[in-house]
Amino acid sequence: MNTLKQGDIVPNFEALDEQGNTIKLSNYSGKKLVVFFYPKASTPGCTVEACNLRDNYEILQEKGYALLGVSADSARRQQNFKNKYDFPFSLLVDEDKTVINTFGVWGPKKFMGREYDGIHRMTFIIDENGIVERVIDKVKTKDHAAQILE
Repeated sequence: MNTLKQGDIVPNFEALDEQGNTIKLSNYSGKKLVVFFYPKASTPGCTVEACNLRDNYEILQEKGYALLGVSADSARRQQNFKNKYDFPFSLLVDEDKTVINTFGVWGPKKFMGREYDGIHRMTFIIDENGIVERVIDKVKTKDHAAQILE
């Protein structure tokens, strides 16, 4: 797993969001961007994390942050997740793992004694120039917005 680190320039990426709109890193040039990766839409931890960001969205916006959620879920699953919980931010559909691999968040995981490959729950805070300002690799799902604002 070759994960982007603080100080790295984020390679330009392009992916479709849950509604089929093309989202590019360059769309956020001059803005601070939070890209949060989560394993699977509508699962308990991912729901808690995304709802925490939704509930603190205005504060994050006031601090100048735009948000993008990313998982390898289908457009339909992302759309259902967004609609069910009324998220004000886009969810990228990354079934081919282009964005996931760009950030280097796909790799070996362990859960209940089982080893498998999957998405590591990580968040990248990117500055106005497209450089990784900070990486949060120990995401607190219930208090994620506070971690971003630290």
